[in-house]
Amino acid sequence: MSRRWQISRRTFLKGVGASLALPYLEIMGGSAKAGAVATPPTRLACIFQPNGVFPKAWDVTGAGSQFELSPILQPLKGLKDQLTIISNLDNVGRGHVQMTGAFLTGNTIGGGKNAVSLDQRVAQAIGHETLFPSIVLGTEPPRQGAAGRDPISFANTVSWSSETTRISPEINPRVAFDRMFRSQSGPEAVEKAARRKSVVDLVLEDAKSLQRKASHHDKNKIGEYLDSVRSVEVRIDNTLNPPKRSWTPPTTPELVRPDAGIPQDRSAHLKMMMDLLVLSFWTDTTRVGTLMTAHGFSRQNFAFLDGVTSDHHGMSHHKNQDQAVGEYTKVSQWYIHQLAYFLDRMSSIDEGNGSLLDNSTVLYGSSMKDGNGHVKDNLPIVLAGRGGGAIKPGRHIVCEPHTPLANLHLTIAQNYGVEADHFNHGSTGTISQLG
Repeated sequence: MSRRWQISRRTFLKGVGASLALPYLEIMGGSAKAGAVATPPTRLACIFQPNGVFPKAWDVTGAGSQFELSPILQPLKGLKDQLTIISNLDNVGRGHVQMTGAFLTGNTIGGGKNAVSLDQRVAQAIGHETLFPSIVLGTEPPRQGAAGRDPISFANTVSWSSETTRISPEINPRVAFDRMFRSQSGPEAVEKAARRKSVVDLVLEDAKSLQRKASHHDKNKIGEYLDSVRSVEVRIDNTLNPPKRSWTPPTTPELVRPDAGIPQDRSAHLKMMMDLLVLSFWTDTTRVGTLMTAHGFSRQNFAFLDGVTSDHHGMSHHKNQDQAVGEYTKVSQWYIHQLAYFLDRMSSIDEGNGSLLDNSTVLYGSSMKDGNGHVKDNLPIVLAGRGGGAIKPGRHIVCEPHTPLANLHLTIAQNYGVEADHFNHGSTGTISQLG
């Protein structure tokens, strides 16, 4: 190829209100294996599935590299060499609310308090180079009410930035797209950011003054508000003072702005949010993303699946009845089909030294093993990707019985440079078999 046709790997496509880095192209010149591209960063995706699984349909047979995928996991057979199945990890807490809250914190909610979640701990460590330290996406609206003594609203998310501050998932695809990809540069954007910065400063000053006078409950609510304002403040600062980057994506995807509103088709909605998460990694908009495939107390109807008649929460309390077990398993397989779609998308993106999936850790699972009895032992957990070389996939790791889920949190956090010898005091060590 003549060099006069070559373009820089740092070439960006610019459109109305958006600017994107390009996929690796031959026209960019050089070989992806020639070492010309800086080492890509390692991303973290945390994907939550509600209501558990039917254990006999989930559990894999065999250990190490000699394992066979179970019926629920069959949609991942083409990705087996990128998977790490982990058995014998236990959650803490009781019921949907507490166990959802513990999925990324390893901590039992008590007195309205939790702990900082894995995604946010990692974002604090590696999020300084990107526009967004992390993004949190979902598909189901928040819910109110109570489940026993616990507010159902605590199961709206698995992401906590402090012991009292939850991060609400964005469920509208267009809103999520606009936040991430509408123009963040240029004179107009900088001028707009400067105006907003002055407003944010005033809001913070007034809110802090109010917080000093408020009740304990209101202080927590104001704290949540302040945290959301601070996230806006970070985006404004990144616009006015773009962070220095050690790596620039060698390729760029095509950006298609989603239609307004929330898709009625559940498969289309979830895939759209997965596509946005892939785009956020591909363009280095963020390196940490969390996706709630549904609410932690989800009652979504899956009648669009052949033979399914009840809602997900209802069928999870199956009482070992064949009809309910069959529906429960079919819904779990549907979720794994969506995961396979996400992983295929990631594995198709060449970053020079491997795929986006090779340069990521994807944590997928549910906060309970079986919804029938809210079983919290031996959770359904899958890791995908190589974590930039920190993980050796293609194996089934069988931990000692009753190993805390927080041990996995600690292992992943340390892989991302988090300096800690425990994870929210819930861990007893790390999972050394991962590397």
